[in-house]
Amino acid sequence: MSYVQPADLVDRLVAAGASKVTYPAGVTVLRATMAGAILTLGAAFAVTVSTQTGEPLLGALLFPIGFILLYLLGYDLLTGVFTLVPLAWIARRPGVTFGSMMRTWGLVFLGNFLGAFTVAVLMAIFFTYGFSTPPSEVGLAISEIGHGRTVGYADHGAAGMLTLFVRAVLCNWMVSTGVVGAFLTDNVLGKIACMWMPVMLFFYMGFEHSIVNMFLFPSGLLLGADFTIMDYLIWNEIPTVLGNLVGGLVFVGLPLYYAHRRRTSAGTAQAALAEVAPAPAITAPATSAAADTAPGGAPAPLTPPAEGPAETTELVGAPR
Repeated sequence: MSYVQPADLVDRLVAAGASKVTYPAGVTVLRATMAGAILTLGAAFAVTVSTQTGEPLLGALLFPIGFILLYLLGYDLLTGVFTLVPLAWIARRPGVTFGSMMRTWGLVFLGNFLGAFTVAVLMAIFFTYGFSTPPSEVGLAISEIGHGRTVGYADHGAAGMLTLFVRAVLCNWMVSTGVVGAFLTDNVLGKIACMWMPVMLFFYMGFEHSIVNMFLFPSGLLLGADFTIMDYLIWNEIPTVLGNLVGGLVFVGLPLYYAHRRRTSAGTAQAALAEVAPAPAITAPATSAAADTAPGGAPAPLTPPAEGPAETTELVGAPR
């Protein structure tokens, strides 16, 4: 199984982030719509398994199926884009500006919502025989999730809002770790394993994922849950989006970038400074050939720099 070294991993993450701002708006929305739909179908499947078997762990084990499929197909989730695109901006990749980053985030958010809401409508029809009967057992479980994760937080006031935000941060810490895991290897089975583990953890722990919630809460409203659209936006979706941004960027993207990005070697840095401000020429005093050699005629050893070896292309990517 191939393994990508950390410095090479960061290069891949930056390149992936830079590529996401280059797509036309329609393509970006399409990629995000398909991602939202596939992910939330996986969520519906996991809730169904958990409800019918009474085993939440089994549902968590199966939830990553949708996540893995959408990334193998090259679609985009807002949670992953929150982590990748800022790295390309920080690395000053050509064409990646603050405006293009915000545009990409907005388009991906729109596409994810379109995909998730489409699945919410289809599953509400499925759970109610086209709204002709009361919701099935799974439909009632989804309704209760929507109620508990809006009104339930509101009942605790500021403490509830803090808890919601922290759950969202923890969620994208795990989800973005899964996104990064897809870049750690070129082997399909390896990608699946690296994505599966952290995503299973987030779902079982009940963390808050903004795109999964784009399915759960509209589904709950369609199925008659006791909360409002404003409850959903204020007491879930908006804080969840902000927490997902913090979790993916602060706990995944930035640590990897600053720990493993390629740095300019000392020689290259000195040459660049010399081009900007050339130093005045200094005539060195003549020395004898004997001063450059050690006893016995061998070349005298060079004293290594105090700061250690420069990070050259030969060292980059080596195990650390």
